[in-house]
Amino acid sequence: MSIKISFNKSLTGKISSNLVLFVDDKFNTKSIKKFITTSEFSYISDLLKTNDLKKKLLVFDINSKKKIVLVSIKKNIKNHDIENLGAEFYNLIKHGKNTKYFISSESVVNNDKNFIGHFIHGMKLKSYDFKKYKSKNEKKLININVVGKKNNITLKDQLKFRALEEGTFYARDLVSEPGNILHPDEYAKRIKALKKYGLKINVYDQKNLKKLGMNALLGVGQGSIRGSYLVTMEWRGVKNNSKPLAFIGKGVCFDTGGYSLKPAKFMEDMTYDMAGSAAVVGLMKNLAIRKAKINAVGVVGLVENMVSGNAQRPGDIVKSYSGKTIEVLNTDAEGRLVLADAITFTEKKFKPKFMIDLATLTGAIIVSLGSEYAGLFSNNDKLSKELIEAGEKVEEKLWRMPLHKNFDKLINSKNADMQNINYVGGAGSTTAAQFLQRFILNKTPWAHLDIAGMAFSKYGGALNSGGATGYGVRLLNQLIEDYYE
Repeated sequence: MSIKISFNKSLTGKISSNLVLFVDDKFNTKSIKKFITTSEFSYISDLLKTNDLKKKLLVFDINSKKKIVLVSIKKNIKNHDIENLGAEFYNLIKHGKNTKYFISSESVVNNDKNFIGHFIHGMKLKSYDFKKYKSKNEKKLININVVGKKNNITLKDQLKFRALEEGTFYARDLVSEPGNILHPDEYAKRIKALKKYGLKINVYDQKNLKKLGMNALLGVGQGSIRGSYLVTMEWRGVKNNSKPLAFIGKGVCFDTGGYSLKPAKFMEDMTYDMAGSAAVVGLMKNLAIRKAKINAVGVVGLVENMVSGNAQRPGDIVKSYSGKTIEVLNTDAEGRLVLADAITFTEKKFKPKFMIDLATLTGAIIVSLGSEYAGLFSNNDKLSKELIEAGEKVEEKLWRMPLHKNFDKLINSKNADMQNINYVGGAGSTTAAQFLQRFILNKTPWAHLDIAGMAFSKYGGALNSGGATGYGVRLLNQLIEDYYE
């Protein structure tokens, strides 16, 4: 489903086609009287007496060719609530036969100049679906004509919304692809194609990684016939030599669990174990499209965790890029091995202002937070506060979880510097984050976002229709806009 938006400043007055009008949260209709006929006004006023005014959108069938949709706007409405209204409106009209609607910007009772922009942005985010492999893919077009002189979207805001939509959709596309299509070899190629947006891309293949000593990452992928890669994406939005902001993503394209094999039930969902990397790639595409005024780097580790005669065994010991050794007690705790090498590499090579990693790292975070919050672990209070505030603005929420040196004893190994799981039990997400923290060598501010409960939705959310959510792209973009740009 696609949405075509057009603007018509000169078209005002009464419209004979489907019409969207905005009212206050009490559904006062005096303000819309000039946009509709007297009979339509009387009809709506009568029906409002019996309607449930707790709803945010009400639809009135005027005749077979015309609907009037009233959208209520509460005072001091936040941008994410405007976007949610747009998404709700899209849900109302997506199955209708008549998909041409006029939106009256003149009726907006909120003075926010970006109201229409956020409303349409919400529509577009909700409209995403992944039907690439459907043999019969019905292509439907929704025509939206914004009329009136109020709430015009500036070119700057149009670019901002487009960049966010393209970045989020790209992340969703990557997560939605099946494992036989988006394996590490193909994934690396797709990232390389983003050069056309002005990103500097470097792909480190197995030969390069072996030379660098990234044995933790390589160990995860050694059971697959596909390659293993570390890919860096650099965006230079300012000419000075300011330290870049660094974003690191776990890219396990398919996760069987290795010899610590996952149960067969729901293993097909393990195509989304690369959602952390997808968020980083989508973010970098977004920054490049909108020409963000910052320096940033995205780093993703791309592997496939498979079972074979060459796969990593429980009990293997590997030497990481940092020089620290790891006893791999569970081959299904593989994401932290990929991130361990990626974190140390990013800190050493790019000397960033901060590092934020994203990963579908633990099922334990879903037990803790469900699908409402991602888990936030950090060594820096300032960065944590900024992330939480940015998340609230776009409704990609975070909840800070504890880190403490006492958790270290749970991952100390008798045979190596550390082990990759806590065999005592409990604190699964925290010990995973505590493990990652060991690979920060120079006290760089760092945050780890465990997005296992947020990256994929069976039932859909406010701004997605089920499946891949693209969680993280809008959150991190908001962080950059608010505090670093």
